[in-house]
Amino acid sequence: MQLTEEQQQIREVARAFAQREIAPFAAEWDRAGGTPRELYQKMADVGLMGVMIDPQWGGAGADFVSYALAIEEISAADGGISNMMAANNSPVAMAIQQSGTDRQRRDYLTKLTSGEWLGSIHLTEPHTGSDAAAIRTRATRDGDEYVLTGHKAFITAGASAGVAMIVAVTDPDAGKRGITTFITPTDNPGYQVIAKETKLGHRTNDTCQVVFEDMRVPVSDVLGEPGRGLGIALGNLSLGRIAAAAQAVGGARAALNAGHSYAQEREAFGRPIFEHQAISFTLADMATQVEAGRQLYLHAAQMRDQGLDCAREASMAKLFAAEMAERVASKAIQIHGGYGYLNDYPVEKIYRDVRVYQIYEGTSEVQKMLISRMLDGIDGIDG
Repeated sequence: MQLTEEQQQIREVARAFAQREIAPFAAEWDRAGGTPRELYQKMADVGLMGVMIDPQWGGAGADFVSYALAIEEISAADGGISNMMAANNSPVAMAIQQSGTDRQRRDYLTKLTSGEWLGSIHLTEPHTGSDAAAIRTRATRDGDEYVLTGHKAFITAGASAGVAMIVAVTDPDAGKRGITTFITPTDNPGYQVIAKETKLGHRTNDTCQVVFEDMRVPVSDVLGEPGRGLGIALGNLSLGRIAAAAQAVGGARAALNAGHSYAQEREAFGRPIFEHQAISFTLADMATQVEAGRQLYLHAAQMRDQGLDCAREASMAKLFAAEMAERVASKAIQIHGGYGYLNDYPVEKIYRDVRVYQIYEGTSEVQKMLISRMLDGIDGIDG
């Protein structure tokens, strides 16, 4: 697809920021297991922490294609940082913009877009993954407050976030209609981080287990209407899957670039290994797969901007890009030979970072299940 001038500008802003502020330090931050907090303030200063949010609330007011392009650029520099950016932008900031009151937008949303706070979404629990409706965290009404008790897992920015968007059951007998979403500052006394996970990749962000022990949240901090929480939390599922596809493309692109650079420098049998057909053809195949992934996510993002149902296209983009990224990163390691297995070269880290894209925002198996249910209407299927 052809990008508009604004979309190109946002991509260039994100690319320049990633190359200047992230790429030179990503390996160091990966080894340290964290990122300086001020990095996200800098990201906010160039509009990356509220890309789609209305300027009234401190956002850039851009479209979804622009956001996806920005995510790809940040991910090409570091996957873990792009995931922090994604969580802050959508679902948290987008959900508050769409379903929050003006007071909630003023008190919470403006802090997210300015970088003062980071946002975290608290949906997954230790016993639930893709089955979001099976959550057990409870919120019981007590006068003008709700009392929350529960245990959340795999929470991106669980320790570093300033505001938590929490999904909890308010009516156990109502099924999916008995789930409510809350927002609360993480300095709430009942909010407790009980573990920071040690991970294969995305080590530049914190992934936590969080418990709520009789945590009190005012009724005024219900997001949207009681009982509509699952729809609010999952209402932007397609956005999350397209963003994950963009992250995967960014990681794959970084692996491709690393492999290409190494192939031009490394010599074997008297010439650069790029001049050997086995290597040049491998790189050609890698480049084709990266571009295919990019076009899939851009197509889905454009559909979303046009107000079209893009659930199928989002799942296709996420499925293809996530699995493609691991293949491309693996090939980049192979091009490097033994050096690719060492953390002296970036492909080792890239390989670790891209593996998770087949898991979060719906596993590859879930995407296949969803796509199979939406086969009607594809050219060549059933007539």
